[in-house]
Amino acid sequence: MNRAEKILILFISTFCSTAVAAPFQASTDRDSSRIAQQDTTGPRILPDDPVLAAMDALWAEERLDWQGFEGDSVCLNVHGFRWDSIPGYDAAAVAEKLTHLNAQTPFDLQYNKTVEAFIKLYTEQRRDVTSRVLGLAAFYYPLFEEKLDMFDIPLELKHLAVVESALNPNARSRVGATGLWQFMYPTGKMFGLHVDTYTDERRDPIKSTVAACRYMLFLYGMYEDWNLVLAAYNAGPGNVNKAIRRSGGKRDYWEVRPYMPRETRSYVPAFIAVNYVMNYASDHNIYPAMPSFFYAETDTVHICRETTFNQIAAVTDISVASLEVLNPSLKRNIVPETEDCVPVYLPVPAVGKFLANADSLYEMPEPGPQLVSGKIYEDITEVHVVRSGEVLGVIAQRYGVPLSSLREWNNIRGNRIYPGQRLEIRKTVTRTPQAATADAGAKNEKVVPEAKPAAGAEPGETRTHTVQRGDTLWDIARMYPGVSANDIINHNSGLRSKALKPGQKLIIPPAS
Repeated sequence: MNRAEKILILFISTFCSTAVAAPFQASTDRDSSRIAQQDTTGPRILPDDPVLAAMDALWAEERLDWQGFEGDSVCLNVHGFRWDSIPGYDAAAVAEKLTHLNAQTPFDLQYNKTVEAFIKLYTEQRRDVTSRVLGLAAFYYPLFEEKLDMFDIPLELKHLAVVESALNPNARSRVGATGLWQFMYPTGKMFGLHVDTYTDERRDPIKSTVAACRYMLFLYGMYEDWNLVLAAYNAGPGNVNKAIRRSGGKRDYWEVRPYMPRETRSYVPAFIAVNYVMNYASDHNIYPAMPSFFYAETDTVHICRETTFNQIAAVTDISVASLEVLNPSLKRNIVPETEDCVPVYLPVPAVGKFLANADSLYEMPEPGPQLVSGKIYEDITEVHVVRSGEVLGVIAQRYGVPLSSLREWNNIRGNRIYPGQRLEIRKTVTRTPQAATADAGAKNEKVVPEAKPAAGAEPGETRTHTVQRGDTLWDIARMYPGVSANDIINHNSGLRSKALKPGQKLIIPPAS
């Protein structure tokens, strides 16, 4: 009996015994509370078939093993670097590694001063960004490789999305290019990407990747040179054609490069540097941050009528935040009703629960707050109207949200805001069941978050702060009156202000 058979038998025996004992028992306390509530307010929420759930889990595990992701820096640190070490290599060593990569690709991966500058940028100045991208690659690269292979396009083009968006499907450039592959509106429409009030398929990982493959294949048909394809992807065929004319009709990228726009002159060197970094990150003591999901752990369902993320969350027991991560193309957390069913991406364990309740999903009332561990949790959205003199960092601090999230929710680059601007603030608030009962039936109910201590402790006490995504030492210090960024650095040995990581614990000294 092989390993897979043993695991399958174990899963089946475990789930079958559970199913016989309690065929309609939910898998968690949270499920149970929801079923109890739905008995009186709407359709009953059913659990997934335990045998099929076990088979799904086994298949996801096998796909994950095949992917071979390793996120343990202890295993990846084959050189035995200190955690804060930033290794340096001479130009000859880096050039030799690029020569090795160049022998395996149709791209011309030359090493020059511009490429060297980008490699140093990714391995020295922006190490935290590189770590995050390495983790996101565990989710996106299997998808990219699948689609690139389908179009018979070099798999190295998966690295192009790192140059374009740093693997952020919600990325938006100053000129409006959007998504993992940074499509402008007209180009996206040209290659089949739909955009409307509710949906932006430029943000859809699968659909935008297929569109990018079609676009790159079209460009290759024009130039028959992959480096020129990269240049045209960035600057547009018109600008590349002008550069070719100015060069006297040459068709080699490096000979045409001096005649291209400034940004495009850096584009191919950046692509070459990303190829290097994604292959040799551990040589520079950089390791992947663990992603929220792996591609092998997700699957697709199709929804044919208008449905909210809250309704999907109610029957699948996954959070709205997870639905947002997996479905960035649905801009308003609503699956709109269209002539064609809309694909929605879910974690594998949620697919079975969704299908078990598919017939009643559309009858499901928009769920209110749910009871979890004795408290009611509710996702709310507030609107803040900017006043004269306000700055973005202080607004984020006031509402207790990460600065990076505030920018993302409102499509803001940098920190520029203006008086009268309306900013969307998304929060999860908690209430006691007693408070919820007292407020039931009130129109336009406004939920007030539980008050948090101003800095979490009595004067003179040392406190602990958990770093959130987007936090800077300046942001953190502003949360604790009387504490400066230097005070935090002095009380946290080895702390580097540019290397904060989400989840990191910081000691906050008493106010001076």
